[in-house]
This record gives sequence, C-alpha cells and structure tokens, in this order.
Amino acid sequence: MPNGSRKSPVARALNKLPESGRAWLFVAPVLLALAVVIGYPVVRALIMSFQKDSGLDPATGMFVNGGNAGFSNYTHWLLQQCALPAGGTESCPTGNLGSQFWTAILVTLLFTVITVTLEAVIGLGMATVMGKTFKGRALLRAAVLIPWAIPTAVTARLWEFMFQYDGVVNRVLGTHILWQTDPWWSRFAVIIADVWKTTPFMALLILAGLQVIPADVYEAARVDGASAWQRFSHITLPLLKPALLVAILFRTMDALRLYDLPAIMTQGNANTRTISILVVDQVRQGANSASALSVITFLLIFAVAFVLVKVLGANAVATQEEQRRAH
Repeated sequence: MPNGSRKSPVARALNKLPESGRAWLFVAPVLLALAVVIGYPVVRALIMSFQKDSGLDPATGMFVNGGNAGFSNYTHWLLQQCALPAGGTESCPTGNLGSQFWTAILVTLLFTVITVTLEAVIGLGMATVMGKTFKGRALLRAAVLIPWAIPTAVTARLWEFMFQYDGVVNRVLGTHILWQTDPWWSRFAVIIADVWKTTPFMALLILAGLQVIPADVYEAARVDGASAWQRFSHITLPLLKPALLVAILFRTMDALRLYDLPAIMTQGNANTRTISILVVDQVRQGANSASALSVITFLLIFAVAFVLVKVLGANAVATQEEQRRAH
C-alpha cells in the first residue's frame, strides 16, 4: 500500500464518526474557551445575585457576611423595594440607586431608539455617497471614519467642552442652555455626541452591503425607465436589508450598554444615567446587588437582540426568497 494512502489511528477514528460528530469535535475547543471566558462570569454573577451584600449588623454593630438573599436583590430593582434595618422593606427613597432603576431603563431605551434610528438614516446616506465613483473618494472614506477611530473618552471630553455653558455650541447658537445639567438638553447632548461618533460605523457596514449589489441590476432598471427613487426603493433597500439588519443589531446591543459618553460628558447625573452607569455605581455599594442588576441587563439585551433577529431577520430572508423566485 502506498505511504500516501496510509491513515493514522486518529484519522481512521475520525472517519468512523458521523459528519455532525466531526463538526462538534472541531468546534469543541472554541466552545470550551467561550465557556471559560463568557460562561463562568455569567454563572458567577447569577450565583452572586442570590446572595446578600456584606455589611454592618444593626443589632450588634459587627461586620457580617451576606448569606442567602432569595429574590430580594431582584425585587430591590424591579419593585424598587429597599430593606429596612429592623427587617422588612419599604419603597426606596428618592436618591437611592434602587429608586432610579426604571428611570435608567427608560433613559437607556431612549438613547438606543433615537441614536440607532438617526445613525441608520444618516449612515445610509453617507454609504450611498461613498459608494459612488468620484475623484477623492478614498480620502472621503478615510475622513468619515475619523470620529469612529477617536477613543470614546476623548470624544466625550471634546463634546463636554463644546457643550459647556460658555462653550462653542452656545456661542454659535447664541443660546444660554445648560447642556450638562438640564434634564432634556443633557440627553440631547449625549445623543448628538453618540450619533457623531458611531454613525461612521453604521455607514461602513452599510457600504459593505451596497458594494455587493450587482451594477447590472441598476443598469437594467435605468433601461426600463425606473427613476432614482424607484431604483432606491425597489432595488437598493430590499437587497440591503441583510446588511442593515447586522448594522442595526450591532449598534442596538452597543447602545444598550452605553456607559462612557454620559458618564464623562454629564458625570453620570440622574438625567443621563443609563443602566450600565447604574451597575457601576451599585458595585461601589454592593457587588451582589450589582450582580442582580447585571443579570437583568443581560436579559434585557438578549430579549431585544432576539426580537430584532426574529422580526427583521425573517423579513430579510423572505425578501431574498422572493427575489430568487422573481429571477
């Protein structure tokens, strides 16, 4: 038998396995690494969320370990219930982190919906322009990516200076707005800064989707007399849906974890406190309660991602199937 046809015992054993078994064997090292890097912290946070935070015993004045907390850490956030020193619970007083949970949720969702919508619309326009052939296109693409390449901390500090009371924005607009302390103007300031920084990321992903659309399709539409709007609405948007889904999904999950921009620009005040800022603030007071809040945040992001994949993903697949049938 030629040497090239001889197989090692490992190769013969692999050949005896079914195809699905060989596939699982090859991905097993990656799954093991993910279990260590991602799985362990999630499981550890889940265990800690059912334990009380250590603190002083009001009866003895001694420092004691936590112990089993049941679901009290979750009710602390979801129902805004704070424990009393003598036992029992009461509604968390104003200023307590527990009383700010639903406000932080609403602020996070507000930032997510507005920023992702604006970034998708503006990014689509930017990608459309960058996808055309003209002199200086490479320079334009490089310039557009500069805001995204700047570190977020630098971006936040830059916009903080611009939005100060005597900063550039008020001077140019001729206004006297308290951008960093007013409840709504401070939120708009964070939204503007986030859109400025991350729209290039959306544009880059959308541009990748635009470049895979065949030019022959547009040429055929022009020959048939289709207008620019008809070509955009009946060709570009349907074929761009998969790329748009990926861009929106990535940015939505990123926006739901927004921390650094509001934390630096407005020092994380109550008007711009996102759920991630609330988690970091709670860690300084009690890690176990913060773990419960982290689990809630994880479930929120997972639920939103699941809905986006199910709803938008199904539409994108259906669109592609309809296009294949049409051709």
